[in-house]
Amino acid sequence: MSEPDEFRSDPTVLMCHQALDEFLTVAVGQYQLITPEAPLPCFALLLGNAEGATLHVEQVAFGRNARTSDPAARSEFSEAIVPQFGSAYENEHRGWWVDSSDLLRISKKADALGLDLLGSIHMHPDWHRIGPPGERGCVLSEQPTPMDQYVFGNTAWPINIICYLERRGDEFYHALAAWAPPEAGHRCTEIPLRVRTRTPVGM
Repeated sequence: MSEPDEFRSDPTVLMCHQALDEFLTVAVGQYQLITPEAPLPCFALLLGNAEGATLHVEQVAFGRNARTSDPAARSEFSEAIVPQFGSAYENEHRGWWVDSSDLLRISKKADALGLDLLGSIHMHPDWHRIGPPGERGCVLSEQPTPMDQYVFGNTAWPINIICYLERRGDEFYHALAAWAPPEAGHRCTEIPLRVRTRTPVGM
């Protein structure tokens, strides 16, 4: 018989369904604006609390993408990211750099609510279906890409959730996975992720 999460020493992420629903609403809207030339990202920060090894995600917070307007972002992409991960990242729609003023605003909001900034969540679309013909071999999922590994290592946030989103006919489907940042010389480690159900426990 397995131990309950609260008795495990390894971290577990417990996510509020309202927070996930809010992210999915924005992600689906952004997905529908994606074109083969514009792989628009969807990114949010995770707010919540840590109780021992259990990380509770209670809210998501969206900020602006400063990938093309922040001098540090432009430098990082041109000098480090594009040489390491390829010319595809020259596309200004690919990649995310949260606006520093939004990051400060969200941090203050979290403090006022008694919450912590735990990490991030971003969307991976089914790019092998909707991307340009030359990139149809790039099959995304809820697994981190090499670029994700790089970003997760640099931010060092304890939680990084990837939401894979695909469209089948008129319906959208998603898969989730949570990742800890990589340690030196290693890949990201997957963290157990549980989403709270809408149905309360009966009395």
